[in-house]
Amino acid sequence: MEKNQNHTDLSCDIAIIGGGIAGLWLLNRLVKAGYNAVLLEQTALGGDQTAASQGMIHGGIKYTLSGSITGASEAIADMPDHWRACLAGEGDVDLRGATILSDHFYIWSSSSALSRMTTFLASKATRGRVNKVAKKDRPAIFQHSAFKGGLYQLVDMVLDVPTVVKALTDNCCAGRIFQIDWQQARWLRNSDRSAAINFEYDQQTRRLDARQFVLTGGQGNEAMLNELGITAPQMQRRPLHQVMIKHHYPHRFYGHCLGAETTPRLTISSHPCADGAQVWYLGGSLAEKGVNQSAEQLIGAARQELSTLMPWIDLGNAQWATLRVDRAEPRQRNFARPDKAFVSRADNCPNVMVAWPTKLTLTPNLADEAIALIQEQSLLQPSAEPIPELGFLGHPPLAPTPWHTVFGE
Repeated sequence: MEKNQNHTDLSCDIAIIGGGIAGLWLLNRLVKAGYNAVLLEQTALGGDQTAASQGMIHGGIKYTLSGSITGASEAIADMPDHWRACLAGEGDVDLRGATILSDHFYIWSSSSALSRMTTFLASKATRGRVNKVAKKDRPAIFQHSAFKGGLYQLVDMVLDVPTVVKALTDNCCAGRIFQIDWQQARWLRNSDRSAAINFEYDQQTRRLDARQFVLTGGQGNEAMLNELGITAPQMQRRPLHQVMIKHHYPHRFYGHCLGAETTPRLTISSHPCADGAQVWYLGGSLAEKGVNQSAEQLIGAARQELSTLMPWIDLGNAQWATLRVDRAEPRQRNFARPDKAFVSRADNCPNVMVAWPTKLTLTPNLADEAIALIQEQSLLQPSAEPIPELGFLGHPPLAPTPWHTVFGE
């Protein structure tokens, strides 16, 4: 570290820009491997796409609804076991502090889709991964005599995402996570085309040089790439419009409803509130089609879907709201869904990598890919340098859940 009266040069091995679950997981892995690594987050840890996740850690079964095994379903098949090892404290990061909301979830169909359900579950794509639920073993929500469809249990799980974020933050990251204000910071390009960050705080100029910057800012990556003048990789957005229902119906539920399409007709996850209520968070085709609907129209469609699929459920005086989400991903032909986590070196900027996990489940895969790419650079080995003195930046808070923001407690 070099200083003069108004200027300080700081350095580290790796600086991660973006404090969602992808950046935090990667930071845990890098610190464990001995790298002098830090993370910079603009607003709050685990916000945006991470906060909007339903928490489902799955083996890709919903990507096999066509009856065939796809690239997406193959890439994701081993992920639940990877997460379970971490939750037991036996994986590449320690998630023993995280909460499992459910160790399984369901696929169900209405009576009209029962034949398609039978065909789908007889396919190679589901072999050994799905079990039929006997009538006596059905969860309370499907014990009603009006339910005439089929019900199957998947061995995948659902996590409370804020507790995952907190576990990753608490593990080994004291003094490594900082809040960056881009009104007082900007990217620089050096003569060798590498990047650095310049900070102007309290009439002091500080410069951070990293042997490697990794951009894990979700949709925020796009603005950083533009500022750095990087043209590849490029980003795409695939929007969703989700529905949140806060209510006092006593039963939690986690599952996909099989419809006529190759994506689930409806996905439901349940999330506890501090006041004893719970939020049902609705996704699936409902959320994809809802992109072109107003909040009022989408809530009307959600009411109709629940009335059609679960007419025996009375949500009483429920509160309804919607949430628009942009899924930020690497650009694909025809804006298709990517099959895998994405990590790539930036074009014409030798010390910048760009990463998008593409989905929560694939976060460990992103970290594997990033570390493999870092280790390809034989000169980039863990150093014995101290953590750069970035305390002047302060530390970001944990992001609230979308339902806490909308409904309060």
